[in-house]
Amino acid sequence: MSLKIAIQMDPIADIDIVGDTTFALALAAQGRGHQLFYYTPDALSMLDGIVSARLSPLKVADKKDAHFKLGEARLTDLREMDVVLMRQDPPFDMNYISATHFLERIHPEVLVVNDPVAVRNAPEKIFPVRFEGLLPPTLMTRDRQALTDFRAQHGDIILKPVFGNGGAGVFRLRGDDENFGALMDTLLDGAAAPEPIIAQAYLPAIRAGDKRVILVEGEAVGALNRVPADGDARANVHVGGAPQAIELDARDKEIAAQIGPTLKNMGIIFAGIDVIGGQLTEINVTSPTCIREIKAFGGPDIAEMILDAIEARRA
Repeated sequence: MSLKIAIQMDPIADIDIVGDTTFALALAAQGRGHQLFYYTPDALSMLDGIVSARLSPLKVADKKDAHFKLGEARLTDLREMDVVLMRQDPPFDMNYISATHFLERIHPEVLVVNDPVAVRNAPEKIFPVRFEGLLPPTLMTRDRQALTDFRAQHGDIILKPVFGNGGAGVFRLRGDDENFGALMDTLLDGAAAPEPIIAQAYLPAIRAGDKRVILVEGEAVGALNRVPADGDARANVHVGGAPQAIELDARDKEIAAQIGPTLKNMGIIFAGIDVIGGQLTEINVTSPTCIREIKAFGGPDIAEMILDAIEARRA
């Protein structure tokens, strides 16, 4: 089976191929003989309900500073493709949401990974509350008094924006921290794009790492541990978290068993969940990462698993 696969992603010239999941997927697809095409979200158009993009034929190579070649861009009806990989990174803003509405017009005639309706309806920090009993104590609100009461109850807490990503806007506040009022002013009154705030009880287990567990078709297939740098509550690798090899444990599999069937039924082929001390904190369905690091540490080649799933769904 040879598929035409269009990849909607951030500028390919700027990616770090050592840890880029989209690049890993492109390598795996090219290795199977599929035809690759590339475009950025800004190249997406909809004219009278017909969704097109200015596509460039793409060749990839696992060579630093020489990792891609593009052919001539051509405005193309996306219904000519077999698969579209929606792989641009958040922020999950109105531009992102608009892209899901565009791509909804072609799915499932063209397989969009992940299903754009599911992506739109499953914000990574809100979606997990559907699964009762898996999260630490969590509040989402713009009500200052509710946030004050939550802090009084739990003392040591984490604050973060509902639609933040990559560790941006994440703060830890201990019970005696006098910055709470000023931070509320900044997050609630000074934010450029007002949105609810998440308050979560701080999990001391973060010092041992924030585990990213990868699910393919609802099954847990691999994991990567990310340990925060000293003096930082964030474990994201690009802000200084140290990646470590780690195995799936019984709790990871238990969480996956609870959420996996829902993800699969929603058309979420590829997801990444974050687990701290056995508690679920996020479900990422927009642009999950870490599969190259998992493979580099001797884990499975998850890109090949994802391509298996895509080919099975197209078949």
